[in-house]
Amino acid sequence: MLLHLGFVVTNRFRELERPQTGRLKDVVLMATVTGFESLRIPRKSDLKQFAELFEPLFLGSSNEARRQAAAALSQCPHVPESVALLIGSMPISIAAIFLTRSKAIPDRTLISIIRQHGPAHANAIAHREDISPSIVDALVEHHQFSAAAPRADPPAATAAPPAAAEEDRLSSDRVTREEELRDEIRALARAGSRSLQEVGRLQPIDELHQALLMRFARSGEAVLFATALAATLSASRALAERILLDVSGQQLAVTLMALDFPDGELPPLLLALYPHLSERLGSGNRAEWLIRSIDRKAGLERVESWLRADRDGAAKPARHESHLAENRGADPRRQESRTASAPPAAAQPKRTVGRK
Repeated sequence: MLLHLGFVVTNRFRELERPQTGRLKDVVLMATVTGFESLRIPRKSDLKQFAELFEPLFLGSSNEARRQAAAALSQCPHVPESVALLIGSMPISIAAIFLTRSKAIPDRTLISIIRQHGPAHANAIAHREDISPSIVDALVEHHQFSAAAPRADPPAATAAPPAAAEEDRLSSDRVTREEELRDEIRALARAGSRSLQEVGRLQPIDELHQALLMRFARSGEAVLFATALAATLSASRALAERILLDVSGQQLAVTLMALDFPDGELPPLLLALYPHLSERLGSGNRAEWLIRSIDRKAGLERVESWLRADRDGAAKPARHESHLAENRGADPRRQESRTASAPPAAAQPKRTVGRK
């Protein structure tokens, strides 16, 4: 009896050791990934072989195994480009950790993922530690065109209207969306014909630009921060740089409060860019005191006036004139009255040498 019982228990343990049919590819996938991770400097043949083996195993495995494989490869310094594109194109629940942490994804692959997938993939890429200017441009472009894309109409709660009225409504909606898209393109190209009041309207900041500003501020990348701020304001790079050059932090604080930047994240952002604002002042620091001293309504009007002046300057570029040109415009830094007030020299009689 004991021998029989021991035989039954032993068989049961052996059955548990065998991988199930549905999990066979999961085991093979993780074994393949582990073997590839052990290669310190893989050769081209190793990369090619791994890419050929990885795709069918990855697509045939369960979602849990895919997440584990993506997490493991996110720490690998060498990943084939086709494998990176495959993992990055998966649903965000699988691709998020790989898109956020992997340093082996080339910029062209990240840009392709941004342009082909939704805002969730773009937000994951925006949270990477190192982002090149080309990726920043792709993120901004993706957000702007996503905002201008047509949205699906909500389902009607009542019975469907007649066919003619439905066609008129769809046609009207399509025309409205086309007009909005044209307006967005004109604003991006700085050549629109919208009125000054409509152009000067400042929109609240969105999550993507908010994440970009926080990322660049914490990493101390002032150039990329100015690029993201200019894209957020739909203004020129020169305006964003002038705002950052105010070392008191007041102009940037006024701008961010006009954009409805979250109050809880505004002090850390200012302290990251202007460390001297961390000086204690009363019960807080100078950054908190600066935020409390700003009037939101007055700040919004101030920022909109900056934007109007910036657009006027972009629409009317200065004409280049030579310094010694006859039609050179008056320079307020020079005193032109000295030369203008001097009377012309009187004509002197011509002198002759010798006898008359």
